[in-house]
Amino acid sequence: MTIKQALSRARGILAGNNIEDVPLECELLLRHALKISQTQLYLDLDYELSPKQEDAFWRLIKRRLNGEPTAYITGHREFYGLDFYVDPHVLIPRPESELLVETALGLAQNHPLFTIAEIGTGCGAIAISLALSLPEAKIYATDISAAALKVALLNCQKHGVIDRLYLLQGDMLDPVPEPVDLIIANLPYVEESELAQMSSAKFEPLLALNGGSDGTEMIRKLCCQVGSKLRPGGCLLLEIGQGQRRAITAFLHTLFPNGEIKVVPDLSSIDRVISLSLTTSKPELANAQLSVQDYEPEGPFDAKKVGETSRGAAIAAIANNPRQNPQGNKG
Repeated sequence: MTIKQALSRARGILAGNNIEDVPLECELLLRHALKISQTQLYLDLDYELSPKQEDAFWRLIKRRLNGEPTAYITGHREFYGLDFYVDPHVLIPRPESELLVETALGLAQNHPLFTIAEIGTGCGAIAISLALSLPEAKIYATDISAAALKVALLNCQKHGVIDRLYLLQGDMLDPVPEPVDLIIANLPYVEESELAQMSSAKFEPLLALNGGSDGTEMIRKLCCQVGSKLRPGGCLLLEIGQGQRRAITAFLHTLFPNGEIKVVPDLSSIDRVISLSLTTSKPELANAQLSVQDYEPEGPFDAKKVGETSRGAAIAAIANNPRQNPQGNKG
């Protein structure tokens, strides 16, 4: 069987199982099985696969048919034109999250961003993309998951930003040591009742998907903390789910009545990013740090709080449990 024949057969199988982006999925899986680049793949479509190579490819197809995301199978995901290592400890970066990066870079053109905090960094895709585009900025990237921070550290090392991107373990803004110019976050926003309907939920960390009963619990929790961690004139950027714009903008208006709120739609015209720009004085910001119970009738959040660790501690943790940085072909 040639490369061309293998691709054709695999496309038919995946398409028959309602898998999206079939041509790309098949290409990525075959490249991973053969350990070749995209250019090599299409320059040699008549290459005959050995029995061992065929077996390896169909094993990957079977894993995909069982619902395992291609990014976890290959260990790679492209985001904002960059290749990131991913594994089941982190959420797979979505294309729509690139809008967060684009919006942040747009802000930076008119408002210098010397310090940035990304909350819930996962594999580090957003923070690293910003670090590469804004080389003068100091960036804090927090996550409650130590396992996720190990993945983020591998990606920081891969992209050469370890000297100015600080990985901090802790809940939300707790580990961020100083007020910053920009807080950016893609927090869980899937309603708990919808998780069972998501095929990827069997493989991706629920901690990174579960947004609570209405999908906005983690987002509102963060909003209540930004008052003490955002500099006067600073900005907050949030990714939201479909249908959540009204609830989140109303909540922000309550917390920051003098703030300027904008909503940015994605390429599908779905409201995807909410921007809050603060114009109030520092004392007023401090007063905005309210308890979420004041606005949430269902009661306080039950988020487990963990102690913060420094970037150095994160590195030490990995040194005690070393992992090889996977090397592979870029997607």
